[in-house]
Amino acid sequence: MAIEAYCVKCKAKKIMQDPVEGTTKNGKPITKGKCPDCGTTICRIGAAKK
Repeated sequence: MAIEAYCVKCKAKKIMQDPVEGTTKNGKPITKGKCPDCGTTICRIGAAKK
């Protein structure tokens, strides 16, 4: 499952490592993972497509 998200530190779209699905405080779906280059947490709003 390759999920792409924008890394603010690298200023580029990267493929997420170890994506985890969750929800925000207001109940919206979100996918969080790590940037493969710098290790920063990157997020993608919306549930992961299966």
